Amino acid sequence: MFSAFAFDIFEQCIGTYHKEDRVDQDFHNPYPAGDIQHLLYRKCWIDTVQWHYEDLIRDPEIDPEDALVLKRKIDASNQDRTDLVEYIDSFFLNKYQSVAVLENATINTESPAWAIDRLSILALKIYHMREEAERIDASEDHQKSCNEKLNVLLEQKKDLSTAIDQLLNDIEAGRKYMKVYKQMKMYNDQELNPVLRAQK
Repeated sequence: MFSAFAFDIFEQCIGTYHKEDRVDQDFHNPYPAGDIQHLLYRKCWIDTVQWHYEDLIRDPEIDPEDALVLKRKIDASNQDRTDLVEYIDSFFLNKYQSVAVLENATINTESPAWAIDRLSILALKIYHMREEAERIDASEDHQKSCNEKLNVLLEQKKDLSTAIDQLLNDIEAGRKYMKVYKQMKMYNDQELNPVLRAQK
């Protein structure tokens, strides 16, 4: 199943990041460019670094200038994340381009790659909630609360994985069809963002 295949790569990526646990560490993708594994690993790396950017920017003692630099990095990361989702959807569009779509085929509320994006974020939530549940310097109540939340996240993983695999099976069988809309982000565009346009 594709969801299990993807989740294994996400866990590998998250584990590798946490060996150094630094947002500025070098990135090395172990998979060849052009392979779906390469895209999935890169996608999860972006999510993992951004997860830790979000931790850093919430420091109440952060210097305002450092916060601005970090905010710009988060914005760039969000754009990279969106681009990677679109690359992953292109993989699926290419894979299923010759499928004969049934007359009564329906469209899904989100594309496969956006569902996989949610699975990558969920892998991060599971990793960090498990870390909290097992933190030896935490109180028993904290560990218990985090264990309960972890169980919910694991149930969510099961449901989301099932939904992803069902969606891909339905697309492959022609019961559903893909229609991908590019993310038309306006805030980075000098023509569409009035603040940037005024500075030209």
